[in-house]
Amino acid sequence: MSEIAYNLYRVSTTKQVDKVKDDIPMQREACREFAQRMGWTVGKEFLEKGVSGFKVSATDRDAIQELKAAALRNEFQILLVFMFDRIGRIDDETPFVVEWFVKHGIRVWSVQEGEQRFESHVDKLMNYIRFWQASGESEKTSMRIKTRMQQLTAEGSYTGGGVPFGYQLEKRGRLNKRGKEIYDLVINPVEAEWVVEIFEKTVKYGYGSHRLATYLNENGVRTHSMVSGDTVSPHMKELQIIDEKMFERAQYILEQRAMKNSDERQIALSTKSQAMLSGVMFCAHCGGRMTSNMHTEKYTVKSTGEVKEKHYLRYICYHRSRKLCDCDGQSVYSAEKVDKAVIEVVASIFSKISDAPDEAELRKEYNKEMQKCRAKQTKLGTELKKYQKQYDKLNEEIANTLIGESFYSPEQLSTAMTTVQQRITAINQQLEKIGNEMEQKKASMEKVRPMYDMFKGWAEEFRMATIEQKKMIISQVISRIEIGKGYKINITLNMEYEQFCVGWNGLNNL
Repeated sequence: MSEIAYNLYRVSTTKQVDKVKDDIPMQREACREFAQRMGWTVGKEFLEKGVSGFKVSATDRDAIQELKAAALRNEFQILLVFMFDRIGRIDDETPFVVEWFVKHGIRVWSVQEGEQRFESHVDKLMNYIRFWQASGESEKTSMRIKTRMQQLTAEGSYTGGGVPFGYQLEKRGRLNKRGKEIYDLVINPVEAEWVVEIFEKTVKYGYGSHRLATYLNENGVRTHSMVSGDTVSPHMKELQIIDEKMFERAQYILEQRAMKNSDERQIALSTKSQAMLSGVMFCAHCGGRMTSNMHTEKYTVKSTGEVKEKHYLRYICYHRSRKLCDCDGQSVYSAEKVDKAVIEVVASIFSKISDAPDEAELRKEYNKEMQKCRAKQTKLGTELKKYQKQYDKLNEEIANTLIGESFYSPEQLSTAMTTVQQRITAINQQLEKIGNEMEQKKASMEKVRPMYDMFKGWAEEFRMATIEQKKMIISQVISRIEIGKGYKINITLNMEYEQFCVGWNGLNNL
């Protein structure tokens, strides 16, 4: 009696099963012919259409689960596929699916690659390598498709699916390979204004997704899919609604809020609270994050006997209040007192930035000082050539001294050459010093330029900003505030601001 083979056919995309190019019949024909040559009887055939072997786990594939159940019932002896990657392309899963069938008495065969055995460590290694390569090919394919889709979108081409919010479709006479007019993406002026509003609410006011949705609903705005930042290329300026700085700042805020470890987060989850420093305040004693709440205190007016309430914000050490560790710091700090101290520090920082010249003046002064440095280099270079010529002449005179035809004694020549050599060395040192200074000034300018407008803008906004705006500005200038007993406050500035200060100080020392 011949052995029974169950065949599995799979294609990843619906395009592979359309009327023009159906890949299933090819697999079926090849597997049936192979089974006939091997003397096997084809029992059941399992078809998976539009199922990705790279993205969909075997546990979620009905065909694989049915085959496993049939194997446990001893219905067949051979699992036959056109190629092993039809079983799957997941490198840390598919090799073990194959091994499962073999361990349960099912021989696994491929028309193209033969039988997969597990008789030695080499067999197991080859099994793993095969599906590791298949997984890599899927990743490469996925990457190539994604990259091309991004390129087409960046060029203003519509690549299907939902039109991103802020854009609309428009025919501009462009034809595809079949000569059919196709759509291009263009900015929708009305929706674009709301896109700007959404980003500003996120960056300047700290709105989260729920709060944004409520805000848009209240204003009667119906949104569809938001545009992805990696689909619009920087060189397609006509398709950009949000500038890169604003987009990157919004991404940073979203990434911060998505952090699972709250102690590493620097941006507050919400700006609704009146507490100015939620999100960046930590206990100096245990390192735990400080929370905030509104405390109500009742008191009696002596003259009238009337009972009144006083409400005030306070910061609380989360670890100490819940006895999560042996924190020896204070449990509670007055938010008004802490906020006032920090605001004074931030205001002082911004006052220095506000007094700074604008970028055009800064660039003008930078160019002026660089020209001075280059003039010094030119002057020193001329002197260096002069002394090098003198040294060469003195070096030539050594031969005349040896044959007694020189006007100078060996001692005189040696002294003169030493003096000239010292001058050459000194000039080279000065040139090196000027070169280093120019590199430092250039590096400082490069650090300042990308952050200049941002910090300048914050400096101008901070004094008149709302609590929400101040909270967002502070959380992006300060990475951490630690408070200890006696209201001792230690402030750590954001790395970006520190780089800005380094660059700014470098330019101020021109």
